Amino acid sequence: VQLQASGGGLVQPGGSLRLSCAASGISLIYYRIGWFRQAPGKEREGVSCISSEDGSTSYLDSVKGRFTISRDDAKNMAYLQMKSLRPEDTGVYYCATECVDYGLGYWGQGTQVTVSS
Repeated sequence: VQLQASGGGLVQPGGSLRLSCAASGISLIYYRIGWFRQAPGKEREGVSCISSEDGSTSYLDSVKGRFTISRDDAKNMAYLQMKSLRPEDTGVYYCATECVDYGLGYWGQGTQVTVSS
């Protein structure tokens, strides 16, 4: 089983990035998908979640209106569209098959997002 997050990079404040989460060995259709991030020196935090049942979503307050989570179960993929990026969005972003960091789901290796001018 493998989850692979990709799409990170260096972007200026106000810019956009689209993160992708590709799954192999499991069918994401059966799992809720969470995106997490960890900034240097800080604990990992949940950014967004999308359910498997009805596609309902939730977001960290600081990213509401700027980030959009989605999933394409036919492609076994999940996405995090990030707009109006801020320096405080900098961190390593992970996708996982859980929305609370219990460490019980499958986790990707993370992709670095750096927002800086």
